[in-house]
Amino acid sequence: MAFQSTPDPARGRLLLLSTILFISYLCIGMSFPIVPLYVSEQLRFGNVWAGLGVGIAFFATILTRGYAGSLSDHRGAKPAVMRGLALYVAGALMALAAGLVAHMPLPSFLLLLVGRLLLGLGESLVAVGIIAWGIGFVGPARSGRVLALVGAAIYGALAVGGPIGLALFDRFGFAGMMAISAVLPLLGLLAIWRVPGIAPHPGAERPPFWSVIGKVWLHGAVVCLQGIGFAAIGAFFTLYFLDRGWNYAGLGLTAFGVGFVLMRVFFGHLPDRIGGLPVAAGSLVVEAVGQLLIWSAADPTVALAGAFLTGLGCSMIYPALGREVVSRVEPHLRGTALGGFSAFQDLAYGLTGPFAGLLADRAGYGSVFMAGTVAAIAGLLFTLSLRRMRAVVLN
Repeated sequence: MAFQSTPDPARGRLLLLSTILFISYLCIGMSFPIVPLYVSEQLRFGNVWAGLGVGIAFFATILTRGYAGSLSDHRGAKPAVMRGLALYVAGALMALAAGLVAHMPLPSFLLLLVGRLLLGLGESLVAVGIIAWGIGFVGPARSGRVLALVGAAIYGALAVGGPIGLALFDRFGFAGMMAISAVLPLLGLLAIWRVPGIAPHPGAERPPFWSVIGKVWLHGAVVCLQGIGFAAIGAFFTLYFLDRGWNYAGLGLTAFGVGFVLMRVFFGHLPDRIGGLPVAAGSLVVEAVGQLLIWSAADPTVALAGAFLTGLGCSMIYPALGREVVSRVEPHLRGTALGGFSAFQDLAYGLTGPFAGLLADRAGYGSVFMAGTVAAIAGLLFTLSLRRMRAVVLN
């Protein structure tokens, strides 16, 4: 159900949270296409190491989603978000230190990995906290809309941050770009200070984390498979263009982000209106077509169109299935369930970087996007299985 046009304080707070998230997440968006370039071109490490530089942040996020969800449920969403934003700053400063010792490749790479790990932990806290905070404001009936707005803020920051990061990288170098990116989450911390928090559930009974995961793992598997397409674009689209001698290498994440945000802005209400599984199934078909276009592209225009379609397809899968997850758990477990559910997406982002780098070394950059196509089709089959299982339960 879409928001009503009458003034709604809860809606205003949700939009404010999304805006703060957008500004802060530019810290990550600006670095996303830069890290593989820095590792492969300046430090002279291979594609596998470049992929690891991107993907290790998501491994940190995977390992801390349970902690982030528990903190959000037990202590409150606002403390989780503020702690996460502080870690964004620390991660950017560590990457700045890596850029200052670029003449020593191994120490620089190790410092970069530490910075990426801090960003990953911060991402876990911020994402889970903002979602729980937003649902606390507007209620679980509009959880699909909350997830859509939060995702629009994140991927909008990726779309804008990619070209901004490349421009700053060219102008100020890696260290200079990281210094600028450290300022953005500081602005988020200042802005979020006065936003009211929501009541935690400190005394509620809490089953083991893995028991909660058992309720949502099939939905998480679909999100994991769809995330491979985005991770492939984030880590290797720029290198794919450079390898082919094409212009506009920095516009891959922009094309993806434009499609992603447009879908969420105009169709973010669909999971709440028609249900999550139908939306997820249609979205995976679009993502598969987009990845196939990138793989088969004979010129940059077709590849950018494929990135745009991938953004359209990926856009609604997380909120559509996230709404299903919210409906399957008690209110005091929403943060924990969403944290575990989100970890499956992080798993895709973390594994895609190094494994796609290995695939690119052996079969070329185009093969990375064929892998994304296959993953999207597998996700579609999982989603259709979930729909059949639901139909059996209802009958």
